[in-house]
Amino acid sequence: MLNLERLRTLDALARHGSVSGAAEALHVTTSAVSQQMGKLEREVDQQLLARNGRGVRLTDAGRLLAEHASRILSQVELAQSDLEAHRGQVVGELRVAAFPTAARGLFPAALAALRARHPALRVRSGELEPENGVAGVVRGDLDLAVVLDWYNKPMPLPDGLVKAPLLDDPAEVALPAGHRLAGRDEVDLGEFADDEWITWGEGEFCHEWLMFTLRSRGVEPIIGHRAAETHTQLNLVAAGLGVCIAPLLGRHPVPEGIVTVPLKQRVRRHVYVVWRADADRRPSIRAAVQALRNAAETVS
Repeated sequence: MLNLERLRTLDALARHGSVSGAAEALHVTTSAVSQQMGKLEREVDQQLLARNGRGVRLTDAGRLLAEHASRILSQVELAQSDLEAHRGQVVGELRVAAFPTAARGLFPAALAALRARHPALRVRSGELEPENGVAGVVRGDLDLAVVLDWYNKPMPLPDGLVKAPLLDDPAEVALPAGHRLAGRDEVDLGEFADDEWITWGEGEFCHEWLMFTLRSRGVEPIIGHRAAETHTQLNLVAAGLGVCIAPLLGRHPVPEGIVTVPLKQRVRRHVYVVWRADADRRPSIRAAVQALRNAAETVS
């Protein structure tokens, strides 16, 4: 009989391409990954890993078994979902993550509602940038992730995921109160060619969106400061250190000394929740999605 935990280890190795990557995804040591793979090789009486420089690669037998492992683990997830659906109770553990402003703007209300309505459900939450949240759901590290894309830059989702919209989040430009454009009813991004921008981390989806959007308006961005969290960005604006994009979600309260001005382009980001299709029937998934939708309705 093939051991499920060892198949899970092989699946993680196939997905991440390294022992260290698999260990990180499974929250175990690299030694534990190596031990599990050694036991799996003895079970099947075939070599599944081969040395590849300082790392390892899957052999032909390893790739073949990894394909079966992926399907087997998906079927196990479906069986668990069906059993949970048959029982009809919202119980067990649910692992969720959201990008920082969604964690700030949606999680307090949504998770409090889940605890009040379903006391037997234990929710574990954290903050992750959208790409990392999607990857966590794909790997099985997370059950749900709240992610986003922008009106002019969608984020592709891998096959096997389901998504549900939560809200369209309007964004404005946050300016120091003494800025030359602070008294305007609306502004164009092209008017900020000489301003320093406060943006997200290098390589993050929202930072790449801002660079793409400013350049499409003929502006080569001047980056002054970087911060992952909206309120850190806003406090830097209040100190007169630049301007930033300020989505509505998670923005309040706005620090003193700041003016937010709508954009002529009517910039919006789409916020939604994703989960694996093979977990679609779990009552806990459905309860969490509904709680997030209810929380999103209160954002204003």
